Amino acid sequence: MNRRQTYEARQRRRAVLIASVSTACTLAALILLVPLAPGWPRVQQSFFSADIFVRTFPRLLEAFLVDVAIFAWSAPMIALVGLIVALCRSTRAPGLFPLRLFAMLYVDIFRGVPVVLVIYLIGFGIPGLGLPRPWNSPYIWGTVALVLTYSAYVAEILRSGIESVHPSQRAAGISLGLSEGDVMRFVVLPQAVRRVVPANMNMLIALQKDVALLSFIGPVEILRQAGVFKSLLANFTPYVVAAVIFLAVTVPATRYADYLLNRERDARS
Repeated sequence: MNRRQTYEARQRRRAVLIASVSTACTLAALILLVPLAPGWPRVQQSFFSADIFVRTFPRLLEAFLVDVAIFAWSAPMIALVGLIVALCRSTRAPGLFPLRLFAMLYVDIFRGVPVVLVIYLIGFGIPGLGLPRPWNSPYIWGTVALVLTYSAYVAEILRSGIESVHPSQRAAGISLGLSEGDVMRFVVLPQAVRRVVPANMNMLIALQKDVALLSFIGPVEILRQAGVFKSLLANFTPYVVAAVIFLAVTVPATRYADYLLNRERDARS
């Protein structure tokens, strides 16, 4: 190990030590000072009741499976629609300009409107047309609202990946006799998709959380079930239970997204 590597290792150890000490001091201050607040006993009873936590956890975990199911069938549709919109947005053929214009309008509209508003408009508006069962299901139209909104974000992420591929890659493909479609399929898209995996992982994490917004239009998932328990028990602990369940899923996924981002950055450096 040379002198530079020794110095860098010593700096890393020093940084880890400082971070550990500062974190320990912060946690100790919170543990010691928060209980001294005058209203802490009431807050503890209202938000951190161990008995209510144990009683409501199984039902809330069961309701969370509804969130997981909606996420599972929404994510592939979002990826497909996002890819189609990104390809329409990236097309350079003059004859396909209407598709490019449509993709631009689509992205501008659904990125500009809050997801909860889209859920309200679609989740209440379309069933209001008097459609027969099952076509008036909030699960269907809530899923549609999520797909429309998140596809706009995913499309822009994919488009940024497509545009990050150097033009020389396209030129090389064409020089080998590939058509424009084959260049996009075999040359550009594989590189673009790899580059945007970390960003799309973050979108998946956001989607997992925003599935809870469908509770506003009817599905009894974890947020709605927590609200039911809150009303029955006159206690906010069920919301804390729901937060813990979400964290158990999203924190590992977030760390994995960070790992992918760091790996991509190291590969480029």
